Amino acid sequence: MAEHVIGIDLGGTETKIGIVQEDGKIIEKRMIPTKVFEGRIAVVTRIGDAIEELLHESGMNSSDVIGIGVGSPGSIDHETGTVLFSPNLPDWSGFGLAAMLEKITGIKTFIENDANSFILGEWAFGEFKGSQHMLGLTLGTGVGGGVITHGMLMTGSMGYGGELGHTIVEPGGPLCGCGSHGCLESLASATAIVNMAREFSKRFPESLIFASPEITAKVVFDSARAGDLAATIVVERATRALATAISNYIHVFNPEHIIIGGGISKAGDLLIDSIQKKMPEYVMPSFNGTFSITLSKLVENAGIKGAASIVFYRIS
Repeated sequence: MAEHVIGIDLGGTETKIGIVQEDGKIIEKRMIPTKVFEGRIAVVTRIGDAIEELLHESGMNSSDVIGIGVGSPGSIDHETGTVLFSPNLPDWSGFGLAAMLEKITGIKTFIENDANSFILGEWAFGEFKGSQHMLGLTLGTGVGGGVITHGMLMTGSMGYGGELGHTIVEPGGPLCGCGSHGCLESLASATAIVNMAREFSKRFPESLIFASPEITAKVVFDSARAGDLAATIVVERATRALATAISNYIHVFNPEHIIIGGGISKAGDLLIDSIQKKMPEYVMPSFNGTFSITLSKLVENAGIKGAASIVFYRIS
């Protein structure tokens, strides 16, 4: 019989939970509001209730599941399953998330940073599954990253390694949420793209960007696709930051595959083509032809599958 795990994609706004088979098939899934403002105990209790309901609906019980994997934002002590710090989950610092979920469900639980779980999902279920050298970037509200090298997730001495979004690509650039200036996250996240677009409201008041009722990263990319000048300038700056950062990762990690996920990956060819075009300017010739840059094909289920893959990785 196929082994089953529960994958939990814990987000600041919503949490996705699914029962996943070892081949990556999702048996049952659901999305619940996280309601961070209610406090961590209420959040985890609600997740426990949702797990119980999912198991019931699928005709399974806790003994049919080999583990729970949680992809959580923030810095994680993955050995103890403790959330050390998370800007999106303010009262969770030092919270033993794994211990509480195990107590509620009776199922062994593993926690990883959500960007690490993204690359583990690609390793377990993605287009290049099983690759020994791969790197993931998640472009959303922030920019996260994860690195698999020699078939192992790179975590560093304290487990904080792989903070690829905080590579500085433009010294003295925009202020980042981490407090530094010019990080990749301050130039290529959805938040950054919207901020950069707003700065053009005086210079390009007729821009397609400002004809929209709400400025979003999607609006900016769609406007650039339509030939809008302000939007094109923003996309060029964001993709130059990405090309700069990715070339650094290529020189440091020598990955076979760089996989981009998160909401901004929906920009598709415009995003990838703009990055690819800039790579020869930054990458040493000896690395030419050694890597691919692609969009994740896991899309909507990437979070659940990534969280599930934590269990398969940790017990394999």
